[in-house]
Order: sequence, then structure tokens, then C-alpha cells
Amino acid sequence: MEIKENFKHKGNRKKLIDLLQSKGIEDESVLEAMNRIPRHLFLNSAFEDHAYEDKAFPIAANQTISHPYTVAFQTSLLHVMPGDKILEVGTGSGYQTAVLVAMGAEVYTIERQKALVDFSRQMFQKLKIEPRYQTFGDGYKGLPTFAPFDKILVTAGTPVIPTVLLGQLIIGGIAVIPIGEINQKMFSFLRIDERRYEQMEFGDYQFVPMLENKDDL
Repeated sequence: MEIKENFKHKGNRKKLIDLLQSKGIEDESVLEAMNRIPRHLFLNSAFEDHAYEDKAFPIAANQTISHPYTVAFQTSLLHVMPGDKILEVGTGSGYQTAVLVAMGAEVYTIERQKALVDFSRQMFQKLKIEPRYQTFGDGYKGLPTFAPFDKILVTAGTPVIPTVLLGQLIIGGIAVIPIGEINQKMFSFLRIDERRYEQMEFGDYQFVPMLENKDDL
């Protein structure tokens, strides 16, 4: 299938990048990656004309694609370096995954909703985006077979600190996780040693809830 990309899309994407900069996003590698990824392709075509506004939109399985600012902010908190081994919990439409891959990361991504696994896999093939590993599964368990990870990014709200996930970080690794029930606080965790983490809080956000322990897994 031919990629639907034109000057209007590119122009609107550049305006989005300018908006993100005006909102305080300074990480040039994040901005450059988001300027390369065609967000409109990860949305229902009904929202195409609004794809480069700073808005969240519904996707399959009653999930959402996050505001571009949220994607940019979470990614900035990770301090991504080329070659970083990153666990992403919540593949969703695949947009965030695509941004991380565009930044040179080796992405291991897990998604709880089968419809989204199938959709994102098709998008990755279409755009020739290659996460290192993609699977359907319980994000609360992480991917212990592939651990440890340099970075961990959670793209759904979890009511408590997911200690199993934090245990899959390398010493010196960073996890970015929204924590809370209906509304969340954004947190980053820097692993100091086997038992200690340096925790920082970054304001209020709203994510769909992280799911676990379903019968079909």
C-alpha cells in the first residue's frame, strides 16, 4: 500500500514540532524523530486533518493515541541514546514505538490488546519500522527473558509502582511511568543499585488503564 504523505502533512508536522518547542520540549533528537514519523497514518482516517494537532484520539480496543506533547515529554525523560535497549509497555497504535526506533533505540514492545498488536505490526511493515521484538502479553510482567533494559517506558496508567518492571532495569537505567487510578502523575525512576531508585514526579496526566491477568493470555 502506498504511503499517503504530502506537503500538507509535512507542513502540519513542522507546525506541531514548533508547538512542542514552544511548550518546552528541548530534546532535539525527540523533535527530529517526531518530525519524521507520519502520525496521521497511525490514526483512523476520519481524524487525518487533525493528526498534527496536540490532541489525543481514540484508536482500536477503546484505547487512545496520546497527545504529541505527552509522547515528546515521556520520551525526553528517557534520555534516549542510539542503541539503547528499551522496553515499551503498551504498543498501542505503534506511534510511540516508531518514534523510539527513529531515535536509534532497540525497542522491545508488549501490548495487551490483540487488535492493536495486529494493527501496529501492519504499520511497522508498511513504514519499514523494525522494533527488535514485538509481542502480545501482560505488560505488568514485562519481558524478563530479554531483561535487563537500559530504559523502560509505560504508556498506560498503573495504580501502583510496578516493581516487577523496575526490577528489569539495568543499574543506572531509567523508567518513565504514569502512576494513579483515574488520573496519573508522571514519574521517572533512576535505578541506583539493586534495591534503590531515585524517583522524580512531573505533573498530572491522564492515560487509559494498564491491564493485566486476562483469561486469554
